[in-house]
Amino acid sequence: MNPKVKIFSGNANHKLAEAIAKSYGQELGKVTFSKFSDGEFQPSFEQTVRGDDVFILQSTNPPTENLMELLMMIDAARRASARKIIAVLPYFGFARQDRKDKPRVPIGAKLVANLLTAAGADRIVSMDMHADQIQGFFDLPFDHMYASSIFVPYLQGLKLDNLVMASPDTGGAKRAAAYAKFLNTDLVICFKQRKKANEISEMQVIGDVKGKDVVLVDDIIDTGGTLKKASDMMMEQGATSVRAMCTHGVLSGNAYKNLRESSLKEIILTDTIPLRNTSCDKINILSTAHLFADVINRIANNESISEHFEFTTIL
Repeated sequence: MNPKVKIFSGNANHKLAEAIAKSYGQELGKVTFSKFSDGEFQPSFEQTVRGDDVFILQSTNPPTENLMELLMMIDAARRASARKIIAVLPYFGFARQDRKDKPRVPIGAKLVANLLTAAGADRIVSMDMHADQIQGFFDLPFDHMYASSIFVPYLQGLKLDNLVMASPDTGGAKRAAAYAKFLNTDLVICFKQRKKANEISEMQVIGDVKGKDVVLVDDIIDTGGTLKKASDMMMEQGATSVRAMCTHGVLSGNAYKNLRESSLKEIILTDTIPLRNTSCDKINILSTAHLFADVINRIANNESISEHFEFTTIL
C-alpha cells in the first residue's frame, strides 16, 4: 500500500502553497499556530500524519520566524510518526552566507542545513540557490530546481529581435551564460565593486548593448540598487530596453523606490516570496506552483526528477 501524501504550509507564503496543493490535486492539510502572549508560537497538525509522506512548504525569507515555523513543523511531523518529511523551500534564506568572507562571521547556510537535518527532515527541495555548493552542506537528498523552465518560455514569448542576456555581477555570469547559450544570444557582464553590503562604489559594463534588448538575470533582487545602476548605465550606452529577470524578490529597504525610478522596462519575478506591496507596476509575477507540484508528484511516486536538474527542461 502506497503511503498517503499530505501537504502542509507555514505562514511565509500561504498563497503559493495553496496553488501548489491545487496543482497537485488536493487541499492543503490543516495546521494551526497557537500564540502565547510573549510571541512564542506552537504549530499543531489537525489531522493524522502517521505513516504518511509529509511535504511542508515554507520559504525561509525574513523574519526568522519563518525558519522557526518550518523547523517546528518538521519536528511535529517527526514526533507524529510521519513516514517521510520533505521540506520544500521555494526560497532558501541565509543562502548568501555560504562561506566565511571575513574573520569571525558564521556560515549561516551551513547552520540552517544542520538545523533542518536535526529537526528531522528526510529530503530538501529548493529553487535557484544563491550558491550551488550549499547542496553539499546536507547529508540528505537535495533537489535543486531551476526557474529557467518558467522564464525561458516567457522570454521566447516576448519575441525580442535583438535579445542579449546580461549578468549584474561577475558572480552571476554562469547563470546568465546558460540562458545566453540556450537562447543563442550574446552575453554582457557588469563588473561591480562594493564598499559594503548593499552599497555599490563602482560599476562597469563589459560588452556591447547598443541597440539591444537587454535582460539582466539574477537569483535575488534585494534592495534593487545593483539593477537600477546597471539598467541606467545600459540605457545610457544605447540599449533599446532593459528588463530584469530574477527568481526571488526579497525587495527590502528602498527596493520598490529603486525599481520604480530605474530604467527597467519590466521586472520579472517568481512567487517564491510574496510581495510586500504592489506599488511598482513594472513587476510581473510568474507562478512556480506547477513546477513544485510536479516535483512533489514525482517524489511521492518514486519517479525520476533528474530532468528538473537540467537547465533546458521546459514544462
